[in-house]
Amino acid sequence: MRRLHRVRRILNYVNLSTPLGLLVARLGRARMSAGPDGLVLGHGYRIPFPVAGAFTVGNVVLTRHDEGYLTGALLRHEDRHAWQYVICAGLPMLPLYLVAVAVSILICGNQAAWNVFERLAVLEDGNYARRPPWWSRTKGQQQE
Repeated sequence: MRRLHRVRRILNYVNLSTPLGLLVARLGRARMSAGPDGLVLGHGYRIPFPVAGAFTVGNVVLTRHDEGYLTGALLRHEDRHAWQYVICAGLPMLPLYLVAVAVSILICGNQAAWNVFERLAVLEDGNYARRPPWWSRTKGQQQE
């Protein structure tokens, strides 16, 4: 593991986001395994919230899917979210993320397309589509 990833792992423990992620994983009865670059992967998460293919809390990446789902572009997307916890000093990321969801819904009616955290993590890598703001859509786009 590179030094930068070790630093991220330490900072996300100290800022309490990774311990919260481990608690969420335990409550959701996810099967845990070590992932790349200091991430912890949790498969088979059983709580129906949040509605996403995968989500990250600190260095813990959780999914309802089986092993093998968290790979490639999706795992890179979630890895970027782990860095966002460092930048946001841990737990403040959660309310900031909720504000970003609300802003995105107001702008385009979608939770991710204009969410600054999802955009910085590369929307397409997280399996999200880009959508124009509601005020710039043509009539055909309005019905999507």
